[in-house]
Amino acid sequence: MSPGHNPTPVVAEDLPMADEFSQVARRRLLEIARQSVEAAVGRKPPPGLDVPEPELQAHCGAFVTLKNAERLRGCIGRFTADEPLWSVVADMARSSATQDFRFLANPITSEEVPQLSIEISVLSPMEKIDNPLDIELGVHGIYVRGPGGRGGTYLPQVATEHDMTKEQFLSSCCSSKAGLSPDAWRTGEAEVLVYTAEVFGEE
Repeated sequence: MSPGHNPTPVVAEDLPMADEFSQVARRRLLEIARQSVEAAVGRKPPPGLDVPEPELQAHCGAFVTLKNAERLRGCIGRFTADEPLWSVVADMARSSATQDFRFLANPITSEEVPQLSIEISVLSPMEKIDNPLDIELGVHGIYVRGPGGRGGTYLPQVATEHDMTKEQFLSSCCSSKAGLSPDAWRTGEAEVLVYTAEVFGEE
């Protein structure tokens, strides 16, 4: 994931509860993401999309993760948006496929696209948490914000995918993603905000 991406957290006003997204809406978002990846990697214009579904019009953040045989190949997201969710997913899918700095030296090719699996994380608004150890692993994503505009995030699934403790989850995000000391979350050097995500992917 692009937890190195440093957005400014702003609470979305009209975010639906993530668990209210229907299976039809999830499939549609995954279709949009795949079409956007295919176009971006093939250096074609973004696909023209007609997305009338009301539940995909909410203005909220999302991350799109691309993997090939469980190997990360791109992940970029946005916490908030001034555009509908379906448009955010399309934008983040294109960015994940072509702009993740970690893979610019080994970019995704058109031949690789069919091998990719796509995962979408639709985010809730963020809230500041007074005691970082109150996070629930596998449920809460974290955004660590420090001085000088430094910040970074871990999506909720990172903790479970890497079998992290709460302390490891927080310390790794501080050091690896925010460029802060591993103990910044303990010392008050950084504040911790939490959010939840509805995570779904291709079968």
